Amino acid sequence: MLFSIIAHEIAHGYAALKQGDTTALAAGRLTWNPIKHVDLWLTIILPVMLMYTMGMALGGAKPVPVDPRNYRNFRRGDIIVSLAGVFTNFLIAIGATVLIAVVGLLASAAPGMTSSLSVVQAMMILAVNLNLALIAFNLIPIPPLDGSHVVKYLLPPSWALYYQRVGFLGLIVLIVLVRVGFLNWWFKPSEQTFVFLLGTVERWVLPQSGQWLPR
Repeated sequence: MLFSIIAHEIAHGYAALKQGDTTALAAGRLTWNPIKHVDLWLTIILPVMLMYTMGMALGGAKPVPVDPRNYRNFRRGDIIVSLAGVFTNFLIAIGATVLIAVVGLLASAAPGMTSSLSVVQAMMILAVNLNLALIAFNLIPIPPLDGSHVVKYLLPPSWALYYQRVGFLGLIVLIVLVRVGFLNWWFKPSEQTFVFLLGTVERWVLPQSGQWLPR
């Protein structure tokens, strides 16, 4: 979880840098130091509060600061920077899938390491599931989530303006969507992709790791 979220945020900042904006770099956010990405409200207080009051946890890392005015092309830069995080999570999911097979092959070559390798493989299975879930969550078209930065360009300018103003109500809208079961539907493609990816490497999954496979 920690690695995937930090990679997501660094990707936003690095993509902004490649588009001509040095804000994230100047703020010291292009780092793997987790402390730099922790937000007292979003990362700690909000998830704990929601878990104890509503039985669910929503939260995130401290948003990476960017200034779209510095992009060489405002519209293209905004879309690239917004999607850089989810694209990174996709790459992690694919990489973890490959590592599941690699670890299984290593266990076949060195049976004495099977116990330790099964732990690593279980972590990779969870990594695939987690990163696909992060992709789905961040693509929810509710400001200020990443998906909203793409959707706003599909709307007429006047609608897009009102759409972006929904941002301050984003958390409330998300809680309502969770309550009415919308997110169960929204996450279906993520779950199906998880089943598909795991199916491609299932033959190399060790018995001790099998409990983490989708049923």
